[in-house]
Amino acid sequence: MPDDAATVTVTRSINAPADRVWTMISDVTRMGEWSPETESAVWLGGASGPAPGAKFRGTNRNGKKKWDTVAKIADADPGRRLSFHVKAVGLDVADWGYSIEPAGAGCTVTEHWTDRRGALMRLLSGTATGVPDRASHNRRGMEQTLERLAAAAEAAPATA
Repeated sequence: MPDDAATVTVTRSINAPADRVWTMISDVTRMGEWSPETESAVWLGGASGPAPGAKFRGTNRNGKKKWDTVAKIADADPGRRLSFHVKAVGLDVADWGYSIEPAGAGCTVTEHWTDRRGALMRLLSGTATGVPDRASHNRRGMEQTLERLAAAAEAAPATA
């Protein structure tokens, strides 16, 4: 990890059960519904859901800039936690994760991102993605992601 690695954390209360929210977050193929940067995600290597070691490819866009990453699930604790490590062109990019805590009839979701890029990767990725300040950009994106996730989770019908 770079000595000056940035970490960003955003927390939001969601008026929906923790299990519902985890199910939505852990279906990475739906991430494009919430994230302003992720266009799509697909499971790789026969994986069909979140389990430690499962991999998925994410396709991301910022304006006219588009890039792919490969993520590997690090932790998948239903109803509580999902985390994954992201690489691009075989190099470390970031750790992403979601923690969910039940709170009354709803839950509190915390999304976190830790920059794992080395100095060269930070320099190159700014040009490749059009994002020179990744920490500030990600904070705004994470706020939008959790806002959109909350709207979808709160609007979903209750299951029996």
